[in-house]
Amino acid sequence: MDLFIAVVKRTSQGCGIFAALLVGSAVLVVCQMVVLRYFLSASTIWQTEFVTFSLVGATFIGSPYVALVKGHVNVDLLPLQVGHRARLRLALFASSVALLFSAVVFVTGLQLWLEAWEGGWRTDTIWSLPLWIPYLPMPVGFGLMALQYLVDILCLLKGDEMPFGIQPEDRP
Repeated sequence: MDLFIAVVKRTSQGCGIFAALLVGSAVLVVCQMVVLRYFLSASTIWQTEFVTFSLVGATFIGSPYVALVKGHVNVDLLPLQVGHRARLRLALFASSVALLFSAVVFVTGLQLWLEAWEGGWRTDTIWSLPLWIPYLPMPVGFGLMALQYLVDILCLLKGDEMPFGIQPEDRP
């Protein structure tokens, strides 16, 4: 089980790096697009779609990393007011709901990706990018995020992590 936890955490870190690279590539392509359009008066064909799909892909692919570092929006008013056992139950409930949500979006995204793959869907622009490529980050990101929430639950149950990062003696 420890190996599974370590692999999922390492994969989530890799997702964060990959998402950062996607954002960086989008920035470079925007700069290239500005030079082509405004300084060389050349047309751009693929740049706008690439930037859009890269930023959306970075959002999906980066979500497991955000879950790993507990970077999602979190209101800790209630966890700070209850005891450790109630805090643990609340953290398990929240992680379970997030796991369920991630799993549902993973399955839905996988169905959408499969339809695009089997149907040969393409963008209706001159670039005509196969749509399975920009659809792929949704099932990948949410599938990995579901695994990350499963790891969070396992770590809470094993006592490796404190619920909401709050030590038992931190209660006011």
